Amino acid sequence: MPNLVIAISSRALFDMRESHRVYEEQGLDAYAAYQIAHEDEPLAPGEAFGFVRKLLDLNARFDAGVEVVLLSRNSADTGLRVFNSIEHHQLSITRAAFCGGDAPWRYITAFGCHLFLSTEAEDVRHALDNGVAAATLVSHGTTKSSNAQLRVAFDGDAVLFSDEAERIYKQEGLEAFTASERASAKQPLSGGPFRGFLGALHDLQQSAPEHESPIRTALVTARSAPAHERVIRTLRAWNVRIDESIFLGGMDKSAFLKAYQADVFFDDQASHCASASAHVATGHVPHGVANQGADKL
Repeated sequence: MPNLVIAISSRALFDMRESHRVYEEQGLDAYAAYQIAHEDEPLAPGEAFGFVRKLLDLNARFDAGVEVVLLSRNSADTGLRVFNSIEHHQLSITRAAFCGGDAPWRYITAFGCHLFLSTEAEDVRHALDNGVAAATLVSHGTTKSSNAQLRVAFDGDAVLFSDEAERIYKQEGLEAFTASERASAKQPLSGGPFRGFLGALHDLQQSAPEHESPIRTALVTARSAPAHERVIRTLRAWNVRIDESIFLGGMDKSAFLKAYQADVFFDDQASHCASASAHVATGHVPHGVANQGADKL
């Protein structure tokens, strides 16, 4: 069995804006004809392309056991262009589900996926409801890190951790949140939707050569002291390593993510995702109290 399985939609992997425009303006038949007519023209890289390539490169670097599965609403007929593009870009992706217009999230569990990336928010919500880490890619064109390492950044509350603390902040304010976190400093937070994915990355780090880790992780959170202690103790209780922890106390995250050279960043807050997406590939995690009202992306 692979150590890490990532599922990705074709529109997250490749730039399909032009063909999607044909679909929206002219309908399904015109879209199908367009894709067939252009099936020998490789698609350009999309928002998550760099992240996926670095993931797959881990197999060559130290036999990581990483697999990427394509999940698509295309039919196999219209999806041929996607597979031709995979071959053109020399991506070692061999498994796929072309669902002919139906929702592909149904196959996430069957493939044993740890993470699902898509541009379809509804599919992402279904994946989260079924216990799989998932995010909606916020597209502003492709982004590329010049660092050879795979660098993944996470928000904390409602992503790595549950939203229990964030609920107090939303409902009662900063003072109540700070008092609660100080009182609960030695009580580990419950895991959020990305705890399993972080654990899988940690396991890969542990199996990689010690002198040259090809994976680096970061926690980039709006928390600040004294709310930092509970986070540190939670990760310690999970026995999971985070390479960098950045406690921003409400500062904008985008400049720090750019400095970190993240390949991808996951956050539950729509406003944070909007600012970060100009600099790094960003996945909105529609989970927790921040996504029960107007803050949905």
